[in-house]
Amino acid sequence: MTATGRQADGGPDRAHRRPPGLDDLTVEALGKLSEALETVERVRGHLYSAHQLVGTADFALDEAVSLFMRAGHTATAERIQRELIGRNVIPGRWTFQIVEEFDDGYYTEFRDVERSAREELAGGRRHLYEAELKESRRTHGRPGHGARPDAGGEDYSR
Repeated sequence: MTATGRQADGGPDRAHRRPPGLDDLTVEALGKLSEALETVERVRGHLYSAHQLVGTADFALDEAVSLFMRAGHTATAERIQRELIGRNVIPGRWTFQIVEEFDDGYYTEFRDVERSAREELAGGRRHLYEAELKESRRTHGRPGHGARPDAGGEDYSR
């Protein structure tokens, strides 16, 4: 440990150190806001997954129609063609429209609010809560427990 009480590896990099005067409750609140944004990022990924899966299903219906036609089940093939292929998944929208509206509305606003809060309250620094959690949980001086990649001691062979 140094004379200032910091570990010899220097702790978190500057981008992940709490700015002077930033209180614990604000760091915790910014961490919770970041966690909420991460959850919305996952939602966005799920929407894109749904978009791709619905598209895959829609194209698979083409093959089902062809097979039903070849098997002589014309009425079933025609119903699939008429009722399902190209159908909106919700009134007036295919999945690409849902993704675009989510991206342009809720998602964009959420990211803007989170960024604004970080800039106003923490000088734009991200993941302060997690950086402090890492600092409190790591075993200082142990391989694989360095504060930063450039802090050394990252030998994972042990």
